[in-house]
Amino acid sequence: MTVPILIEREGHRTWLKWHRGRRRASDPAFTGERILEAMRLGASVEVDLVIHAEGGCAILHDLTLERETTGSGKVRDIGATALRELHLRDNDGNPIAEKVRLLEDLCALLAREGIHPDALLQLDFKEDRQALTPEVVESFGASATPIAGSLILSGGDFEAIAMLAAAAPGIATGFDPCYDGALADLQARGNYLDFIREALATAPDAGMIYLDYEIVLAAEDAGVDIIAPIHAAGRRVDAWTIGGTDPLAIAQVERLLRLRVDQITTDDPEGLAEAFRS
Repeated sequence: MTVPILIEREGHRTWLKWHRGRRRASDPAFTGERILEAMRLGASVEVDLVIHAEGGCAILHDLTLERETTGSGKVRDIGATALRELHLRDNDGNPIAEKVRLLEDLCALLAREGIHPDALLQLDFKEDRQALTPEVVESFGASATPIAGSLILSGGDFEAIAMLAAAAPGIATGFDPCYDGALADLQARGNYLDFIREALATAPDAGMIYLDYEIVLAAEDAGVDIIAPIHAAGRRVDAWTIGGTDPLAIAQVERLLRLRVDQITTDDPEGLAEAFRS
């Protein structure tokens, strides 16, 4: 079976990032088993962070609990002990045996079990600067610092990312400028290069720029390569998120590989790796 880590094309490596800790499209999100597997293999893997009632972070995507867990209400209103008792849900909404993990739980697991030197865990912070308190920053630093060299912290509010990163020396950072409506706005205005220049200026310390793959391909359709100026600035590019391995998805990935993106976020890294094995 193909190890779903990267695709090499004409001397350029494009990593396949395990979106929400999934190796296969059928996997539930955020299970410790899959995240640990990815980190042992040397893969790139992503999880999301939202703040809970005690100032720490839960490994969840939504600010509310209903869709992803057996709980209800806002994550911000629930404490650590109660969160750890909630079960995750699978892709059909059914509860599974695995329970919600907090950031400190996941970091402690990885520190204890070991991490491949090439592995990279993306912590995608789903909130903004206004959500940060000194307690949140301190808790993040205490959790992330022991494995900071294997982490990259990302988000859409780079001020928040910089504040959190300062509490975890050695952690890498990334920036996602693709706000709601960005694709339609760019298609209407055609100012793709201005969009990239602004992103690079907003996040001068971000080593990775995360771009909606549809924006990358829309720019190419308009005759603009938005990957090249990011590479020229010494940064890397992640194109998110390819959902499956149908013919359309394969054609889109072919274009992203030709543009030499550095990483592709996918819900089915194993499927993509197998499709491009030859």
